[in-house]
Amino acid sequence: MDVGIVRTLGSPGGQELLRSLPTYDADAAIALGERLRREGHHPDLVAALLTQQRLRDRAAAKFGEFAGDMLYTPDGLEQASRLEVAATHAGRFYNASLATVHDLGCGIGSDAVAMSALGVTVQGVDIDPVTAAVADINLRPWPDSRAREGMAEEFEPPRDPLRSRVGVWLDPARRIPGRTGRHGRIKRVFRLDEIRPSWEYVLQVATAVPATGAKLSPSMPHDAVPLGTEAQWTSFGGEVLECAVWWGPLAQRPGRSARILHPGRAPVEVDEDSAEPDPPVAEGPSSIGAWLYEPDRAVTQAGLLGAVTARTLGVEADRGLGYVLSEAEVEIPFARRYAVREAMPFTVRTLRSWLAQHGVTGLTIKKRGVRLDDDELRRQLRIGRKAGDGAQATVVLTRVAGRQTAIVVEPA
Repeated sequence: MDVGIVRTLGSPGGQELLRSLPTYDADAAIALGERLRREGHHPDLVAALLTQQRLRDRAAAKFGEFAGDMLYTPDGLEQASRLEVAATHAGRFYNASLATVHDLGCGIGSDAVAMSALGVTVQGVDIDPVTAAVADINLRPWPDSRAREGMAEEFEPPRDPLRSRVGVWLDPARRIPGRTGRHGRIKRVFRLDEIRPSWEYVLQVATAVPATGAKLSPSMPHDAVPLGTEAQWTSFGGEVLECAVWWGPLAQRPGRSARILHPGRAPVEVDEDSAEPDPPVAEGPSSIGAWLYEPDRAVTQAGLLGAVTARTLGVEADRGLGYVLSEAEVEIPFARRYAVREAMPFTVRTLRSWLAQHGVTGLTIKKRGVRLDDDELRRQLRIGRKAGDGAQATVVLTRVAGRQTAIVVEPA
């Protein structure tokens, strides 16, 4: 797809044609393409229409009912902030009373659209001309907001950004163009010194424009978080999506925080004020109480496990693994609770004997801090994934006070 095709898709006729397409059906795609070509549409346009039909179907998981109003590129859709997260970003800029936000690395414009919908004018740039053209089409409902081809490093900050109510949003590329992994997807980078534009440039922009935010990898090192900023790890449905760093008026509470999102539920936030700074750690098997808590991964990534130990009067199973053991039965909106049925030193023979004794034929395996292959372990345990005629069990394989331990649990 080139820029010309994007403009055709964004035209009134192109939009009408897109709306006329049926719901995506992989089995019917070839026949639909043949029909469109028979109707006189150019093969390149037909290919683009079918791609948009397929991507809009995938986009529904990220953008819900708004998915059908946008254009996409395959990589742009994968990298775009989902609706709930983009709304969180936009809310920061809106609450800071900013008039204009420069979106440097705007992608297909999901964040720019969310900001524009709140009345914030967005000037977006993206290094890829097709992606920039797609973003510009997606911003058409808000004529003052635009996107163009350009490099983030070409941004020139205003002399007085506070007085002019200007902010900056950066989404540095965390993928390597032209390099794909074994599944055909563009390879991701996880080190801070590999992002583009560079971390040094992000810091330079944040110095020039106090109202700056940056979307970074969930693997953001804690010791790299600049002093006075807020670094917030966000998860959706249990998957950690990002760490966003906020400067100046965009930082609601400096330090590390976690934001937990689930469909149909109110957001939950955890910060350093609610967490023990140095959570206690299990001293041995006797520390295994009646309950095991598994914090949301955003809480773990943010280094806020102390919020769980504080609420449960519990201890970490082992430093940094993300499991909390406690005798207290407490409802926590940012951690899942399991009842402990049995705990034993982990060996294949011991666990296999316990499973056989209790008639378990289906097993869910959760593990942290123990390196093993699930399929090989199942073979050694002589057990499958589903219960069949026997019982189902969940086992947590982890370390407790440095010792490999198997904890059989039941979801509370």
